[in-house]
Amino acid sequence: MRRSGPALTLTLLIPMLLAIHPTAHANAAAKAAASAPASTVVGDPKAGAAAFRVCASCHQVGPGARNAFGPHLNGLFGRRAGAMQYAYSAAMKKSPVIWNDKTLAAFLRDPDDVVPGTKMRLWGFSDERKIANLLAYLRQYQ
Repeated sequence: MRRSGPALTLTLLIPMLLAIHPTAHANAAAKAAASAPASTVVGDPKAGAAAFRVCASCHQVGPGARNAFGPHLNGLFGRRAGAMQYAYSAAMKKSPVIWNDKTLAAFLRDPDDVVPGTKMRLWGFSDERKIANLLAYLRQYQ
């Protein structure tokens, strides 16, 4: 049976559009991250400090934090991705993502899905509680 109609058209059209307009994927990913459901898990900043140890090999946060291998994470919430003074990837500099609970959680799950081409190397967190804890910890340094 031959399929046709809107579903088939979109299946064929979307990859072609992404090939023509490479930032379309980044914009679509940013919109998807922003509209993702917020986690209902309440974070614990103290447990988030322990979770941050994974991040601390590249990032700093808190009083005296500075850019290192990765950018410092003070004042992260409400900031546009790639906006701070740091040698970000071209993908991060062009990203329309604004960091909030939803976009950060999505980025922590799969960085390259939210900002395709990011140079951040993280396999991603799959534990929602760990993500919520990490966000609660980072929020202390807003």
